[in-house]
Amino acid sequence: MTAPQHLPYTIAGRELVAQVPGMRVQILTLEKDERVPWHYHSAVHDIFICIEGTTIVETKAPRTRYELAPGEHCTVQPMTAHEVTSKDKNGCKFTIVQGVGEHDYMQPKS
Repeated sequence: MTAPQHLPYTIAGRELVAQVPGMRVQILTLEKDERVPWHYHSAVHDIFICIEGTTIVETKAPRTRYELAPGEHCTVQPMTAHEVTSKDKNGCKFTIVQGVGEHDYMQPKS
């Protein structure tokens, strides 16, 4: 699993809920202007579950935009470039479940 300190971005909050080989669950907090920049994973799915605010998950191929309200979720498949932001001025908080497999953080070209 890629360790948070090795990621090329910083965000307001990151709480590790659980981690076992091949799977990780975290709660992430984004302030209004923060983002998890475009990236993809070779093997793992990302499951996003909104807790507070409106979490925006966008994918490139296929081009999709999810606006998640508290309690709503979406899944991003491996090899799908995606970005996560907040719609609200107060930011957002969401749970992310990553697995099953080896986690990597790949940045798409262009």
